[in-house]
Amino acid sequence: MESTVDTPSPRRPATRVGAGGFVGALAAEWTKTWSVRSPYVCLTVGAAATGVFTHYYGSIARINDVPLQPVGNAPVTALLLVQFAIVVLAMTAVTSEYATNSVRASLLWVPVRHRMQLAKTVMAAAVAAVAGILYGALGIAAAWVPFRGHSTFEPAKAVVQVPAMALYCALVAVLTVGVAFAVRASAGVLTVVFVVLSAIPSVLTGLGGEVLLTINDYLPQTAGTHLMRGETGAPYPPAAAALILLSWALAAHLAGRAVLRGRDA
Repeated sequence: MESTVDTPSPRRPATRVGAGGFVGALAAEWTKTWSVRSPYVCLTVGAAATGVFTHYYGSIARINDVPLQPVGNAPVTALLLVQFAIVVLAMTAVTSEYATNSVRASLLWVPVRHRMQLAKTVMAAAVAAVAGILYGALGIAAAWVPFRGHSTFEPAKAVVQVPAMALYCALVAVLTVGVAFAVRASAGVLTVVFVVLSAIPSVLTGLGGEVLLTINDYLPQTAGTHLMRGETGAPYPPAAAALILLSWALAAHLAGRAVLRGRDA
């Protein structure tokens, strides 16, 4: 009698299917962003500075009998200082990895270079946009009491100004990430971004003259101010200001991409 032996059929090795591509890269950036302290510190410092500055702005406007103005002008002005909390937050997403050499691991996990850069850019822009909305709302609340009759609150105006602040913060974050990929050292990134956003406009405004003031109108911070204030007397409409900001952010992004393609780590 012939005996038969049951032989187990070979099994396929178990595989776990996870999110890859851009979604996976973005998820990785989300995890890396909130697993360190620096984003929390930057956002907290930005919120505290917004509250203090807008309260002071309203108090000074009342004491100096400044003409009536939208209460949203206070957080818009405060953002010219607070924006550097956003800059540091966006910058460290790149420079911290180059400083610790962990960028090599990131490039192994996401070997498509522009995908890794885009994931960092989208993550930084999203966080910055939410921060811009929160800072705008906080600034309006903090400035309302000390203004004491020297401000107006129109819901339609606030609905425009607060999202404009979010857009400005997001594009500043995009610009910073692009510069960070091009420069890679924290001190160098801060220097470049500070000069472009703040130093050059201050110098051009201080020197005056039609040509210099015209150049200043097309710098990112000046365009952002026109966008956020929504002033009718601005040299161009808010839509044009948004396009100017977008052009600066895109130029920085492409510069960072070019450096990353030529020298990734």
